[in-house]
Amino acid sequence: MANAAIATVEREGRLQVTLSGDWTLVNLPTPIAGLDARLQALTTSHTDWDLQAIPRIDSVGAILLWRAWGRHWPESLDASPQHRSVLERVAAVPTDSATRPPISRLALLLVLGRLALAGLKNLREMVTLIGQLLLDVSYLFSHPNDIPWREFSANLYKSGAQALPVTALVGFLIGVVLSYLSSLQLKTFGADIYIVNLLGISIIRELGPVLVAVLVAGRSGSAMTAQIGVMRVTEEIDALATMGVSRSLRLVLPKVAALAIAMPLLVVWCSAAGIFGGMVSANLEMGLAYGFFIEALPKAVPVGNVWIGIGKGFFFGMLIALISCHFGLKVRPNTESLSSKTTTAVVTAITMVIIVDAVFAILTRNLGLPV
Repeated sequence: MANAAIATVEREGRLQVTLSGDWTLVNLPTPIAGLDARLQALTTSHTDWDLQAIPRIDSVGAILLWRAWGRHWPESLDASPQHRSVLERVAAVPTDSATRPPISRLALLLVLGRLALAGLKNLREMVTLIGQLLLDVSYLFSHPNDIPWREFSANLYKSGAQALPVTALVGFLIGVVLSYLSSLQLKTFGADIYIVNLLGISIIRELGPVLVAVLVAGRSGSAMTAQIGVMRVTEEIDALATMGVSRSLRLVLPKVAALAIAMPLLVVWCSAAGIFGGMVSANLEMGLAYGFFIEALPKAVPVGNVWIGIGKGFFFGMLIALISCHFGLKVRPNTESLSSKTTTAVVTAITMVIIVDAVFAILTRNLGLPV
């Protein structure tokens, strides 16, 4: 087998290009970019191509020639029927520009419309789920013996008690970092004592609830979605329906109730750890006494901020649990759907927490401010 070669002869103002050797991937000279550049330099409107001296040509050689010709047939081409058929197969393959047309305004509008319809569908299903939970609660008022205490206590332990270490650690570190960075600025203006106001308001009112919500969404929310999703994959939910057991009463309601109760407690726990971390950092960086910090905190932070943080925790807990259970029930019986719905549940829960926190900030902007 001979390597691919190019010979050129100029006759009567036209360039005769004769290709010889095997134009296959094995026999093409390397680097191929150099050969490609040479072929493109030879391609003009006055070039005659002769491929009769080529014993074999594969798709790689045909693609190389087709690209050099500018993706159209040359004016003069002498090739055998076998070689021409290979070139025709390459020419029939659509280019990237043909398979990927530019996005028009109408296509963009269609994409936005699909996203809006998907959002409305999820919202409708969420409202349906909330309505079903309200019916379950009214049913339990008249049938207290059917209250799923075991499921409720199990979810309360997993979502609340087991989350205490990580929330305390994160809260403590956030308090240390916030106190350290704030002290650098407050020292400049001689306003050291106002670090109590800054830490108290920011941690108790904003950072504590939001940090706990993000941690719980990534930890407990994903676990809830995965648990219900696995039950969908293994058809356990269908088995519950066959036995006449309500999936919302046994699966969704205990998770929503447990997280709605656990979240306010976790917010108080995380905020206390953050205040403690900020107090330690303020003592080390600014020499602020622990006694002064504890005495000034109630004066700098009215008790209304504590209730605002607890209220945020309650609503965040219900929101995270509802979103997690909603996407868990939408899992299809395959592992790919399980992973995608779990990811979607966590991202949606965190996004909604931030949106609801912004609404809380607007509605309570005149509450809990120091006199």
